[in-house]
Amino acid sequence: MNGHADAGRSGEERVEGTEARTFAALPPAHGRGFAQTWWGRAWLTALEDGAVDGKQVKEGRRLARAGAVGAVTVRPGRVTAVVRGRDRTPHRADVLLDPLSDAQWDRFLDLTVERSGHMAALLDREMPPHLVEDAAAAGVHLLPGLGDLEAECDCDAWDHCGHTAAVCYQVARLLDQDPFVLLLLRGRAERVLLDGLQARGSGAAADAAPAPARAEGVDAAEAYAAGDILPALPAAPALPPQPGVPPALDTDTPPPPAVEPAALEFLAARTAAAAHLLLAEALRERPGRRAEEEPLSVGQDAVRLAAGAVGGGPGAHRLAAVTGRLAVGSGRSREQLASAVRAWRRGGAAALSVWEEEWAVEGDALARACAALDAAWEDDERPALRVRANRWTVVGEPCQLRLGRDGRWWPYRKEGGRWTPAGEAADDPATALATTRPDGEETPSRPDGGSLGSLTETPFLP
Repeated sequence: MNGHADAGRSGEERVEGTEARTFAALPPAHGRGFAQTWWGRAWLTALEDGAVDGKQVKEGRRLARAGAVGAVTVRPGRVTAVVRGRDRTPHRADVLLDPLSDAQWDRFLDLTVERSGHMAALLDREMPPHLVEDAAAAGVHLLPGLGDLEAECDCDAWDHCGHTAAVCYQVARLLDQDPFVLLLLRGRAERVLLDGLQARGSGAAADAAPAPARAEGVDAAEAYAAGDILPALPAAPALPPQPGVPPALDTDTPPPPAVEPAALEFLAARTAAAAHLLLAEALRERPGRRAEEEPLSVGQDAVRLAAGAVGGGPGAHRLAAVTGRLAVGSGRSREQLASAVRAWRRGGAAALSVWEEEWAVEGDALARACAALDAAWEDDERPALRVRANRWTVVGEPCQLRLGRDGRWWPYRKEGGRWTPAGEAADDPATALATTRPDGEETPSRPDGGSLGSLTETPFLP
């Protein structure tokens, strides 16, 4: 989750003598993607299971999906936002959750410093299940339970109305980005919490007797993630702002036989770019070894090289000659290579395979696909789809979903009579399909609102 912690955040302020955080209004949410993390889903479960009127919860979900929730302010014990109803009337909506007591916070801090993994996870803006379980065992319940989320709204509803439910759905998206939102709601701001952890960590280190050297040491990635809570460590190496530039081979000296300067310059530049990318990935990787990648075929490697080519400038004619050789070497025309490059830039070899392959979805893979499609939308929002092999096409629209062999969904859009990749893969088909449309465009629903499982037997209409 690193890199997303401040998304939507417009600043911090003091509200009634207490630190508060205000988050800018988030854009409309497509599909059912309000909570991707387990703690975000737990928050929504507390709302959906505790609300008396399920229709109001559903109305809140629709308002949040439509972008009707304004800026959200979070302070200890309270979340506040202005929500516009269907008639565009603004309403102040508040959601209340009891803060933890000082004694509960002391217990939470004590158990967190006992395990470096807990601290590292919090600093990486994650809420590991074992941290929540350990806290609950100590009588500290971080996540809300049934009936814990109380509602106040100027529409005078006595329980959760559509406005307060919409705020809850928006908060779930904020929790996905940063679990410190929940900790602030429970009573402690991020800086205060981290200072308390650091004080306890420093005190424990000062009181501890010298320990014998341990051969296994401390995992470097975890130590860096712990930041200023553990003893100071050298700074991570800086990433150069851009790849190195190989020397030019365009000289007056003729090249040796069978040596093409343009091809060598191209390969050197791509090697420098690949080295820069590997370093960037190494510096942001989490603990654990990377899975080894499958070796590329000649055709895949040609697409990879072509995807790194940038046209224009004085050397455009030489670059065109190189990409022409790549097209011939991979057994493709220039047009086919251009389409393959577009797929590669969406997701590498996996995206290229989805662009090239059409395969029959059967057995367990078909059952999982139908279940994912059936669960991706509410009954009244489900699009009409026609299926052939691993390709589901929206009826009446130039939009298509393609299922990869790894179970992910790839969005495609028809342009100039050809299906072209429209975005990156997603685990959820609704999220993938949303990227094929301009923002705010609605998905046509099936008139019967029925299950998508039966659509596997529907004939495909080109």
